Amino acid sequence: MTAADVSVVTESLPGSQVGLTIEVPQDQVDRAYERALNRLAQRVRIGGFRPGKAPRPLVEARVGPAAIREEVVDTLVPDLVSRALRDNHIDAIDRPRVEVQELERGRPGRFTARVSVMPDVVLPDLGTLAVERSRTDVDDEMVERRLTELRERLAEVEPVEREVRTGDVIVADLRVLVDGAEVASEARTATEVEVVEDKVVPELLAVLPGRVVGDVVTADVTLPEEHSDPDLRGKPARLEVTVHGVKEKRIPELTDAVAQELSGGEQATAEALREAVRVDLGEQARRLDELTFEQAAVRAVVDASQMDVPEALVEREIDRQIEQLESRLQRRGLRLDRYLQYVGKTAAEYRAELRPDAESRVRVDLVLEELGRRMTISPSQGEVEEYIRSEAERDDEVRRDLDSLVKNPIAIDYFRHRLTRLKTLEGLVAQLGDRTDDRDSTDSDEVLAEESSGVKAE
Repeated sequence: MTAADVSVVTESLPGSQVGLTIEVPQDQVDRAYERALNRLAQRVRIGGFRPGKAPRPLVEARVGPAAIREEVVDTLVPDLVSRALRDNHIDAIDRPRVEVQELERGRPGRFTARVSVMPDVVLPDLGTLAVERSRTDVDDEMVERRLTELRERLAEVEPVEREVRTGDVIVADLRVLVDGAEVASEARTATEVEVVEDKVVPELLAVLPGRVVGDVVTADVTLPEEHSDPDLRGKPARLEVTVHGVKEKRIPELTDAVAQELSGGEQATAEALREAVRVDLGEQARRLDELTFEQAAVRAVVDASQMDVPEALVEREIDRQIEQLESRLQRRGLRLDRYLQYVGKTAAEYRAELRPDAESRVRVDLVLEELGRRMTISPSQGEVEEYIRSEAERDDEVRRDLDSLVKNPIAIDYFRHRLTRLKTLEGLVAQLGDRTDDRDSTDSDEVLAEESSGVKAE
């Protein structure tokens, strides 16, 4: 059978799909039936005849028309679809979905196939995009807050006989009541609680100060929607706290000696430590501003791009995320089905929950791939190997396998993709960042981020 004997008509379909209508001449269909019968005759055992020697009508009667047609479909259709995709230069990213419309002896055959393909991504003119660059200033309050956090490492906690004050640590029993009944799984006995923001709920923080040992404090709250127990999510509850002890957290003043202890001897005075903290916070703020700008730049390009995201890529990304979750659970001795049961979700519900993020990741990935092509970014072998070595300096696993990684083609392709993505992000930030700085009245000494952002999808 030659390609010229078969008629193939293609059409573009929504969702970045291609449809194929394939028509097969009658004589080729008949020959396919003959070959199918020959194969079936070799497999069918009919009394009194050696394999393949039984009369054709007897073989047909034994296997039935449905089995014969199924044999024809299984052997003829996949080959014709593969040939049609190859001849029409269609690079499918999923398995063809085939519908046989006509495939009977004595008549021409006709069937359709549908495949997903990588979409055409229309990027915006980067010159039309405006991305705001934020600048975080480090003030005295931020510096003092950080110094307090550092001094808390040297804090001493001592029991006191007085009322509870903000910042204290109390020893208490906790009961949680829902609909008037105690929830045993939420109870805590002789637990230590620091009476500060982010450590206790606001409702308790408002009523604990001023209480003394023996007092019972209550607060009405709403349990979080993400509570591990599905039956408690979003439920009104009453917290009942019995105070058994009060401890004062004594934080040392910032002296030269404390500064030396906190800095491991690197800073000789309190003022030197204060200035070092200011510089460190400034560097952290600069890096965070760069990351924020990088993410905003990617979002701006993605939002302004046009594409028809294939469902196949979204499903593939959902599968990847579930595989990663399953791997993490296995390392902790857990099973995925038990985890889903614990969070109160079916597999279908969990996949539906992942879908928005999966589609967003696919869109980002498609845009950055196209942007890399437009920028003609193609790292050389030497650049990739150097990148692997730089990764080995901060990744123990890469360092351990370094010699084999630089010789493994699959590993080389993986790191080439990562390096290409990194260079693409750097190029995008450079283009948009330069224009942003030109519009700003102040000079900027910001540099490109050294690592790609969490918004990319690999």
